[in-house]
Amino acid sequence: METLENKINYKFKNKSYLKEALTHSSYANEGNRRLKSNERMEFLGDSVLSLVSGQYLFEKYPDMPEGELTKLKASLVCTESLMRFAKQIDLGNYLFLGKGELMTGGAERPSILEDAFESLIAAVYLDGGLEKAREFVIGFLKPAIDNHKINFKDYKTILQEVVQQNPDQSVNYVFVGSSGPEHNKVFEVEVHLNSNVIGRGKGKSKKSAEQAAAREALILMGICEEEI
Repeated sequence: METLENKINYKFKNKSYLKEALTHSSYANEGNRRLKSNERMEFLGDSVLSLVSGQYLFEKYPDMPEGELTKLKASLVCTESLMRFAKQIDLGNYLFLGKGELMTGGAERPSILEDAFESLIAAVYLDGGLEKAREFVIGFLKPAIDNHKINFKDYKTILQEVVQQNPDQSVNYVFVGSSGPEHNKVFEVEVHLNSNVIGRGKGKSKKSAEQAAAREALILMGICEEEI
């Protein structure tokens, strides 16, 4: 953990936050360990990431319309981007994984790396406060924007913009369930227009499943081509 602290240039006052952030559920639940996994940390880190990235883009691009800000923010916090950030600090090498995950390459799995990175954000936030978490997050966001390492189609935002043309309609995403072994889960999500299902999607994370569902809805509407 000390090596990781050096990589992220942050020293934890309470090391238990860092350990929890690095502990995958497969390790926490193995044997009789009864440890805390990083699932709750991931929840908090996702919220901190959303706040910090939103404020950063709001201040960096004062003339950018709301719709464009939303698209850019979505591209910065998608699974692909967070996985890339995690790999920049070799985060997978520091995770506590169960034997099954270790054997099947869990340290390289996008969903695990995404969750671990968000958990690490939460750990910094809990240990050092919002400003330290902001410094940590922007250390990844700024180079990603400056180097134009963003390649992401935000189908959710496109669908939202289409639906907003009719104020009587609303879109929401419903988690249907997951399938497959613990080390290789596939999540399924439905997108509802009012009470009607207009798209279904699967992915290695809930976020990617939501994007797939929105894409299917756009295809059905004739707005998005099959090959896109």
